[in-house]
Amino acid sequence: MIDRYTRPEMGHIFSLENKYRIWQEIEVLVCEAHAELGESGITPQEAKWIRDHAAFDREEVDRIEAVTNHDVIAFLTNMASYIDRDVPEGDAKPSRWVHYGMTSSDLGDTALCYQLVQATDILIEDCRALGRVCQRRALEERDTLCVGRTHGIHAEPMTFGMKFGSWAWELKRDLDRLVDARANVAFGAISGAVGTYSSIDPRVEEYVCEHLGLAHDPLSTQVISRDHHAYLAGVMATVAATCERIATEIRNLQKTDTLEAEEPFRKGQKGSSAMPHKRNPITVEKVCGLSRIVKANAQVAFDNVALWHERDISHSSAERVAQADSFIALDHMFHCLTRIVDGLVLYREQMMANLNKTRGLIYSSKVLLALVDTGIAREDAYAIVQSCAMQTWREVQQCQVGSSFREKLEADPACTLAPAQLDAIFDPRSFLTRVDAVFARLERLSFD
Repeated sequence: MIDRYTRPEMGHIFSLENKYRIWQEIEVLVCEAHAELGESGITPQEAKWIRDHAAFDREEVDRIEAVTNHDVIAFLTNMASYIDRDVPEGDAKPSRWVHYGMTSSDLGDTALCYQLVQATDILIEDCRALGRVCQRRALEERDTLCVGRTHGIHAEPMTFGMKFGSWAWELKRDLDRLVDARANVAFGAISGAVGTYSSIDPRVEEYVCEHLGLAHDPLSTQVISRDHHAYLAGVMATVAATCERIATEIRNLQKTDTLEAEEPFRKGQKGSSAMPHKRNPITVEKVCGLSRIVKANAQVAFDNVALWHERDISHSSAERVAQADSFIALDHMFHCLTRIVDGLVLYREQMMANLNKTRGLIYSSKVLLALVDTGIAREDAYAIVQSCAMQTWREVQQCQVGSSFREKLEADPACTLAPAQLDAIFDPRSFLTRVDAVFARLERLSFD
């Protein structure tokens, strides 16, 4: 999954090195809080010693864990060896204050939420970047005519810029959701075995969370409730669905039979091992595939909400896989789409050819309204228009030489519209007289 379009920062956030670095900081902050509050025997001098000497060796932690089968104990054992290494012979070991009054979830859950905040910050910037590209391209293509499709069938004329614009608005909503989910998961807990603060002052928790930029959990039961994490996973699934929507549209537009847009094809790139002519939409196909991972992993997060009593660890193994995979996948999807949308190749002549492919059928709604305006009952007007339209469609469908939809209307004595009226109707721009309002709103859209 990691390639030139994915930043290494996201993968690093979920690395053991980063997790242990956060663990170290939390343990040091707890010691400093104890010293400042004076609620335990640790002195400010000892807290400073711990701050100055705390360290770890990831490989050594792994070796210790292979024996203890407990990652937190392995880490604390290794960190203590660094803290006590230069302590004069006979002096008390400062490491005795590390993890004082804490339980493993105090450390692990607070660190995990901090990691999720770090990772969500990257997604927020990713979302802003893609949204701005979509907004820019929408305004660039505000006057590019194309046919709109409903159910995959030609409907009415629109502009290609509206496609980009629709994506931009959806990404703005995704951005707002991500910002909200970040706040929802930015919690820490240093509350002891079942959350009663039996061996630690609640002010320690407040001190640590304040220094980490987290809110302190008002009532944890050893674990920070996984509804926080499920909410974030659900938002990520929604964002992934947006990415899939964009990618799916590009895939459909790149089909040979449509070919209105195409993802960039770099010099030297190969499309098929067997067919040298192929230019396949491989990147947006990859985005669609990865979205399935992110959406499926949201179910894991929802299943992790229900634990036995105050805490078990049924959630732990699953989220260690699902969270990292989802964040790395979504970050990659954003980077792929930003490159693709920014460089999306548009075939405007083909858009016009497709617009005219049905010999004017896309103007049927305007004809219907114009006939109603003359005083004809809607049902009667509909019958006139549909009769001429179906004749035209059969000829188009069977590739027969025939007259256009307009010509059939002109030949139908029931159609009382004058040539000048038909001229106005059969102008694709007649559908777009109010579209400036759409782009005026888009111009005001902000991703700041």
